[in-house]
Amino acid sequence: MEMYISTIVILIAVALSNFLAKFVSSISKTYISLLVGIVFAAIPLINGYILKFDFEFFMAFIIAPLLFLEGQKTRSILVRRKIKSIIGTAVVLALISAIAGLFAISQLFSLTLPFALILIAISTPTDATAMDSVSEGRKMPRRSEIVLKMESLFNDASGIILLQAGVIWFKTGHLSYARNFGVFILTAIGGALIGIIVAFIIMICRQMIIRTRFNVTYSHVIIYFATPILIYFAAEELRLSGIIAVVSAGLIFNGEMSRSRFSSPRYLSFFNQIVVFFGDTMNGFVFVILGLSLMRIVIEEKPELTSTLEWLWIGLTIYLVSLMVRYLYARFITRYDKMEAISFSLGGVHGAVTLALVFSLVGQGISTHLFNLILLTETVVIVFSMLTPTILFKFILDPVQNEDDLRMNKKLIREKMVNVGIEYVAGLQISPAVKESVTFDLLDQNRNTTLRQFLSQWLGVNSKRYVFTGFQAVEERQILMNAFEEERKYLYELVDGTALDKAKYIYDVYSELLISESLVLDSYEE
Repeated sequence: MEMYISTIVILIAVALSNFLAKFVSSISKTYISLLVGIVFAAIPLINGYILKFDFEFFMAFIIAPLLFLEGQKTRSILVRRKIKSIIGTAVVLALISAIAGLFAISQLFSLTLPFALILIAISTPTDATAMDSVSEGRKMPRRSEIVLKMESLFNDASGIILLQAGVIWFKTGHLSYARNFGVFILTAIGGALIGIIVAFIIMICRQMIIRTRFNVTYSHVIIYFATPILIYFAAEELRLSGIIAVVSAGLIFNGEMSRSRFSSPRYLSFFNQIVVFFGDTMNGFVFVILGLSLMRIVIEEKPELTSTLEWLWIGLTIYLVSLMVRYLYARFITRYDKMEAISFSLGGVHGAVTLALVFSLVGQGISTHLFNLILLTETVVIVFSMLTPTILFKFILDPVQNEDDLRMNKKLIREKMVNVGIEYVAGLQISPAVKESVTFDLLDQNRNTTLRQFLSQWLGVNSKRYVFTGFQAVEERQILMNAFEEERKYLYELVDGTALDKAKYIYDVYSELLISESLVLDSYEE
């Protein structure tokens, strides 16, 4: 019961952050989610309903599906083309950063090498969603943006392997470089293989079922969302990288969706909507949890915060060393230009996975004092990695076209389209009740109806005033379809010769219009 209540409270926080993001469009939705999580944790009554952070649940049911979706958004051909960059950032850069950070903090703060490695390993994974939030509204250099996304998909495994090596070294006093490197190669390749094989089998089975009379849309959706969780657990059970397994599985499904769009169009339309909903919800979930966790750290570790500032300086050192190594790697090894190198170094943003790795240490023999030091240190790394680029990108990157202007363009296009449909209906000689109903439906495309009008229509439906049968039902449906056709003609003429950036918004409106037509047809079937 506690798990259910905790999940509902967090989902309410996600919904609230989405509403607030509409009112405060100048701030990234990610930061709104973060702030809502902080506020919820600061209210004792609400905080008491939310369970403590569970590493295994978080990785299996939140991070694994999110990385699976990120993998599915990425074309496998792009991964093949960027394989050299992926190995460079997820393996070579991770090792260089680990070695540089290891000796820097062990020498500056008199920490043992095993403990220093634990701190460095936890701060290895980068977060694509967090990176998107800090660069929102700014034009990132294309090459560095792609490499940053590829890096964040695969370097979680590097951080986990380094952390395991650090914990073993901390407990036993021994570190086998050859053995740990061999384990990394085995778990990475093994994880990729199991992800590819299982995803391919599931894809073939699903495609076979789609082409038979036994096809059931909702069963496919259930299987789809269960796939990354099952693959993650299977890979982890075999001591392989569950993270790389789910990313690899997502890459397989990318090709499937692009080549089976029309075999079951209703399913794919529904599927696309639910994937967007699930992805947005889980992203909000991640940052609400991050906000909750950060606030709880401040509340619960208050004595540690005030007794010494060692955690602050260690965290700041780790971040600065990482920043410097990333810049030098991009500038002199991958030969990026200055702006690409700067954006690449600042784009290494840390988020919820870093915090999850901290909590994975619970029960692994780390003393309370050292655990608190790790927790506070990594909190500093997360906060600095998010705030620094958020501020600096405002000065060094050009802004994208203003989102408010784009929304206004889209609104104007829809208004003109709706006017075309209404003018068509106004010129028809039809029954007043049908004309009123159709006009309301057309105005509703632009949400250009009042609450009073809605209530009038609602009362009319319930009193059968707008429930048409026989000829009037056919007439209403036909007039709506004809009005939609007039609107489509207008959009088609509008898009001809229009610049690509504006055409995108015309196509968005066109897509919504087609969905409206399909709803009219569905009502006919009912």
